[in-house]
Amino acid sequence: MRTHLVWDWNGTLLDDIHAVVGASNAAFAEIGLAPITVERYRELYCIPIPKFYERLMGRLPTDAEWLVMDAAFHRHYVELRAACGLTDGVEEILTGWGAAGRSQSLLSMYGHDELVPVVRGYGIERHFVRVDGRTGPSGGTKAEHMVRHLAALEDVDPGRVVVIGDAVDDALAAAHVGAAAVLYTGGSHSRAVLEAAGVPVVDSLGDAVRIAEDMAA
Repeated sequence: MRTHLVWDWNGTLLDDIHAVVGASNAAFAEIGLAPITVERYRELYCIPIPKFYERLMGRLPTDAEWLVMDAAFHRHYVELRAACGLTDGVEEILTGWGAAGRSQSLLSMYGHDELVPVVRGYGIERHFVRVDGRTGPSGGTKAEHMVRHLAALEDVDPGRVVVIGDAVDDALAAAHVGAAAVLYTGGSHSRAVLEAAGVPVVDSLGDAVRIAEDMAA
């Protein structure tokens, strides 16, 4: 069985870190928090999202604060995402992987109903055997979504799967199902944070694919 790739979307295939930080700062402003830089975001960011907010606030947000911040984030992110493009080389990487007769899919914590038309709009949906976004409330982890994603794929052995993402949570989700992971530095975490996850860390998606080929060979 050939290696199957499970791609993350935000911060991995989509180069949207500045939109994410901009939307986060808009959410922070809703409850009087000061804005942060991309660098500071990458140092502090973690999943689940309320824990990230706790690092900023010194306490967990109240239920009311969470609802306000979550709504503000998604409202501003939609506006800012329009200016975002795919990460360098994505079209060529996806095309090359498929041309070699290997499969790939996409799993994101972006809401499913929003994700599918967005991926389609960037013209890359055809490369994936399946595209899944988050179902249910936002703010959680990816592990159980990964379980459902792989279960929905035909003839895919988790031991032949490599997850490529930009967050420690991607590595945790991969481990949860017995898959491997490669983490990319262009998204939500600093290199130091990613390296602490104990999986390969790369600065380009091309390198991620090359390592993935070796990991599941």
